Amino acid sequence: MKSITVLIISILLMVGCKAKKELATVSPLDLEQYRGTWYEIARFDHSFEKNLSCVSATYTIREDGKVDVLNKGYNTKKEKWSEANGIAKVPNAEKPGEIKVSFFRPFYGDYFVMKLDKDYKHVLVGSPTRKFLWVLSRTKTMSQEVYANYINFAEGKGFDTSKLMKVAQVCK
Repeated sequence: MKSITVLIISILLMVGCKAKKELATVSPLDLEQYRGTWYEIARFDHSFEKNLSCVSATYTIREDGKVDVLNKGYNTKKEKWSEANGIAKVPNAEKPGEIKVSFFRPFYGDYFVMKLDKDYKHVLVGSPTRKFLWVLSRTKTMSQEVYANYINFAEGKGFDTSKLMKVAQVCK
């Protein structure tokens, strides 16, 4: 038991010591305008969204200023809907686009809002590690022109957009 604890602490220290890559975010960011439902148009595939289509994220602002997050998606392998509840916060008011999100408290991940149109209809979200990337929209579709603009922006920020997978938004 003692050796497992030492191993876990060592791993956490190594991960925590990695230099954080820079990633510019939008400012200002109005959480009131951002709240509501967003649909995944494309994403880097990762274990916590494996086999999910028709993915949406709904953000609700709480009285304490934090944000409740409800992610929903249809698991095509299990043929059923899946939900995950989380919480988001803006730790530094001077950098409102640098959001932290947790589905497994007390651990928080980066949710950096990199590009957002003035009408809050489309958004590009990623992480400074360049391991996570999402293209989101208020509607279940996005024009090819807007999509290409967001992809080009992501490439300019060092993301390997060949890893993006389009997310089907037509489900039972």
